[in-house]
Amino acid sequence: MHVTHLSLADFRSYARAEVPLDPGVTVFVGANGQGKTNLVEAVGYLATLGSHRVSSDAPLVRMGAERAVVRAAVTQGERSQLIELEINPGRANRARVNRSSQVRPRDVLGIVRTVLFAPEDLALVKGDPGERRRFLDELVTARSPRMAGVRSDYERVLKQRNTLLKSAAMARRHGGRSMDLSTLDVWDQHLGRVGAELLAQRLDLIATLQPLADKAYADVAPGGGPVALEYRSSVGPEVGPSRTREELYEQVMAALAEARKQEIERGVTLVGPHRDDLVLGLRGMPAKGYASHGESWSYALALRLASYDLLRGEGNEPVLVLDDVFAELDTRRRERLAELVAPGEQVLVTAAVDDDVPGVLSGTRYAVSEGAVERL
Repeated sequence: MHVTHLSLADFRSYARAEVPLDPGVTVFVGANGQGKTNLVEAVGYLATLGSHRVSSDAPLVRMGAERAVVRAAVTQGERSQLIELEINPGRANRARVNRSSQVRPRDVLGIVRTVLFAPEDLALVKGDPGERRRFLDELVTARSPRMAGVRSDYERVLKQRNTLLKSAAMARRHGGRSMDLSTLDVWDQHLGRVGAELLAQRLDLIATLQPLADKAYADVAPGGGPVALEYRSSVGPEVGPSRTREELYEQVMAALAEARKQEIERGVTLVGPHRDDLVLGLRGMPAKGYASHGESWSYALALRLASYDLLRGEGNEPVLVLDDVFAELDTRRRERLAELVAPGEQVLVTAAVDDDVPGVLSGTRYAVSEGAVERL
């Protein structure tokens, strides 16, 4: 699968942009702040409905514009599709496939698949658990686009449950009558069902990803491993990949029952997938806090390369995006990374200096300057 044309309207710094794309390697070169990352960010948005740089849609719309449009022509085998996303901050986004059929934005998930590695990925190793949960859930959704609906349902149920718990906590603190919490039982069941499905998908993903990550780390940093991926659940230590969805549901329900008193006191849901973490191990120690800066970079890179190998092995090779990565790596890691990704069906690279990009990544070059994208 590869993107053959990218069109932008009022996206980030671009009033308009039309960028033909070829299979193989394409490098966007330009000084910082000229709009290189905006181009690959748009491709990533088509794949995930989110940005790797910001958590909301508002910054994606050019200043002074009401909406932004990202459109791409995509080819997979003999099949070509045109997808379009209209980004409307504060209102519902809109999506179209092949111009005529309007669909829900999440229905376009799976048409474009990307694996994106950027400087922000250092947070996968050094950052908070939320960074690693996001990594897992985006990859889960890339494997199975229907999981976008499960994730949305979980967030909705969690919000409703937290609202109820907060009201109960406030009533208790102000000496009011105890609230009727029978509704909480219903929300517990909803949270248990969607939470069990999300847990099952994450656990299966980690079991599949583990050997790929270990291999990828060995490829990037020979002799530096091994690595270990461990899922640490707020539901309890007995949560594991061998559990059925029904067993996971029962475990979530038991954990909610045990935590209920404390949850009512604090007014927030304390157990569930939203409180879990992926613990990254390196040579038997937690990578966070023990790994050096170079080892942390290698680990983050290994996670992305493992994701790429996983998706490619499941039949639809993703677009690989390397956003300002080479400037962050030493010469040895640059060359090793370039050798590993060069055979990809489509690789998009951004760099401030062309010399930072190893020679093995020869292909199409674009110069990006002040919102203009010119093929060299």
